Amino acid sequence: MDLMSPPSGPLADVRVVELAGIGPGPFATMLLGDLGADVVRVDRPGTPALGIDPANDVTGRNKRSVLVDLKSPDGPAAVRALAARADILIEGYRPGVAERLGVGPDACLAANPALVYGRMTGWGQDGPLASRAGHDIGYIATAGVLGMIGPADGPPAVPVNLLGDYAGGSLYLVAGVLAALLNARATGEGQVVDAAIVDGAAHLTAVMRGMLSAGTWQDARGRNLLDGGCPYYAVYRTADGGWMAVGALEPQFYAEFVTLLGLDGATLPDRGDPSRWPELRALFAERFASAGRARWTAVFEGTDACVAPVLDLGEATRHPHLAHRATFTEAHGIVQPSVAPRFSATPGALRLPPALPGRHQDEVARDWLVDALTPAPARAPAPTPAPATASPTAPAPAAGAFVEEGH
Repeated sequence: MDLMSPPSGPLADVRVVELAGIGPGPFATMLLGDLGADVVRVDRPGTPALGIDPANDVTGRNKRSVLVDLKSPDGPAAVRALAARADILIEGYRPGVAERLGVGPDACLAANPALVYGRMTGWGQDGPLASRAGHDIGYIATAGVLGMIGPADGPPAVPVNLLGDYAGGSLYLVAGVLAALLNARATGEGQVVDAAIVDGAAHLTAVMRGMLSAGTWQDARGRNLLDGGCPYYAVYRTADGGWMAVGALEPQFYAEFVTLLGLDGATLPDRGDPSRWPELRALFAERFASAGRARWTAVFEGTDACVAPVLDLGEATRHPHLAHRATFTEAHGIVQPSVAPRFSATPGALRLPPALPGRHQDEVARDWLVDALTPAPARAPAPTPAPATASPTAPAPAAGAFVEEGH
């Protein structure tokens, strides 16, 4: 049994129920747990949806886990009992699945009228695509985000699954449920928060939409100030195959950049004329290709030229600035991001390692005063994976998972 540290963080008095899922929902509840919330994840018997050892799933940190079979006669009642004691409940099923399982908003709000019921989906609770499966790449494609990323003469570049699942999904869900929680504590009335990845991803394009309206943004990738089209906001390959990122937008930073690059700014093509950008790009590329990444890193280190080496995950953990700020930490045997953001009076903390399914059945029943939590059922041995309905943020669920779930 894990020993839970005393509550810390600005959400230390908040209780959260997470109906176990994949992708943005677990990341959102990890963030709430990092900020002090008491997060109880309701796992189901069977193989974890991601197919990885839960002990290595960083999004499972700062949570406790109970096992509940929602398809058993007593399962829904156990979840409703937890909801009655919670401030926030988060689920990531397709529309209608939670209702069919007996743990939808009506049932849970009947048990706790002040509950904030957060729903994390890809397409939202209604609309022509609401019942369809999907993945991050499809959501950001539909929202107009993916089409903005990549070179002008090449295909759109896939930005991992950060912009859809986590920026457009998790972070909007967290903002939504915390705003609703403020209202619930002021009025005693809970509500449903419909967080759709397509909505959040589209919302992220607000600045570009404004620039498009103003005529300062072309509706084509690789041709604009911030999408790699501009030669002084781009990446360049170095002699050893590394990359340097340049963001010298302001005139004073640009002047320092070209000087340190070894060029005479007075003789360069006009940076404000997009028709001259190809010439500038060729000059910058030639200079960067003349030395390795370490050499250019040393040249620009400690300057206001706004140039940085492009690091991989391992290198990022060793960067001096990030090491000074302890941006990453090794906790519970895993190198992982530290709690963010930071609070001067109520700091969050890494209190618990990634939760193992069912590990905290008895202590959650005790701490939350929930008699409906029966002793944890034994987890079934890992079955042979079988084809199932695709989920939005991971490969098809393993056999035993709810094949009707998904965003």
